[in-house]
Amino acid sequence: MPAAQNPPEKMMFQLSLRRRGISDLAVLRAMEEVPRDLFVAAADRADAYRDSALGIACGQTISQPFVVAYMTEQLQLQKQHRVLEIGTGSGYQAAILSRLCRHVLTIERYRTLADSARSRLEELRYDNIEVLLGDGFDVPPGAGQFDRIIVTAAMEQIPQSLTARLEPGGILIAPVGPHRGIQTLVRVTRTDTGLERKELVDVRFVPALPGVAREL
Repeated sequence: MPAAQNPPEKMMFQLSLRRRGISDLAVLRAMEEVPRDLFVAAADRADAYRDSALGIACGQTISQPFVVAYMTEQLQLQKQHRVLEIGTGSGYQAAILSRLCRHVLTIERYRTLADSARSRLEELRYDNIEVLLGDGFDVPPGAGQFDRIIVTAAMEQIPQSLTARLEPGGILIAPVGPHRGIQTLVRVTRTDTGLERKELVDVRFVPALPGVAREL
């Protein structure tokens, strides 16, 4: 699958991230290495490296590069970490995560997206990612615990079913707020005394919905 030829935007890609405050060199390296143009619709490849969200199948989106990098940086990932992602979408965020941790389990409610992301990630040989069709509000019991959890769709509140999956010292990051409007990116850390919550920046995500989609 040929990569889109878009030198000006790609040259500005890293500079834009640095200018907006992304400083973790491992995150910047992952953003450079993962070919974003292969995770967007063919018609949008010329715009793949611009700092904007783009539409994908099933009415979903691939987040703008800054938001992907920012959320990833806030997770403070380490190589030994096991990560849960709620909302696979095109698989782009999972691909970024996979460069920085041991294993990624990503859950998607739309079969079309889950199947296409799985195929894309296998083709690109991101071998430490497992794509699961399922309900992000009801993670299978056998999935176990996670060092980090990232939610890539808006939740009106973070369910206890997710925070309970955090290992001690674990971090969860999610956009929280109304489905139609602006949300706040929230970071939750499991400490010895409970859960610490910190509000970060305002964002706008598609809604996180329960259940597996009946169509698509």
